[in-house]
Amino acid sequence: MREKSKAVDRRINWVQISIGVLVLAVGSLIYLIDRPPDHTYFVYSSPINISLFTTIPQIFGLIGNSLPAFIHVFSFILITAGLIFCKKRGYLIICLVWFFIDVVFELGQKFNSLSSMIVPDWFAGIPLLINTESYFLHGTFDLLDLSAITIGAALAYLVLLITNRNKEGALA
Repeated sequence: MREKSKAVDRRINWVQISIGVLVLAVGSLIYLIDRPPDHTYFVYSSPINISLFTTIPQIFGLIGNSLPAFIHVFSFILITAGLIFCKKRGYLIICLVWFFIDVVFELGQKFNSLSSMIVPDWFAGIPLLINTESYFLHGTFDLLDLSAITIGAALAYLVLLITNRNKEGALA
């Protein structure tokens, strides 16, 4: 049984997962520091106000507007690829799937009346999806976000290639 868990552990790329989680954690600072609490899902819906918006000066500035789009696609690509043992082709597929998901959500903000009608009613029963309709209705479409998504996906692919493991489990 131990050998099987070691084999599974060798297939998980902890470097990729760690980079993805670290970047995602840094990205959460944008919402804690640079965004007002009423514009942030997790802070706004939390019973405890954990916003530092009025306490600490903004640290991300203008880049903070599109940085979440970059961070989301970049981090989720790395986390997904780290959990799934694959090669270059698999990495490319993962990058394209997350790129497509993020682009669809960004475009959903542009065509928000159609997007909000597509969101199923049962999303209201799932805590992380409860505000999906509101995201489309109140979110803002931005070409800079599309650029950030594109750069994030491309950079993630590059990081995946750099942190890829060879047959022996060592970094390539």
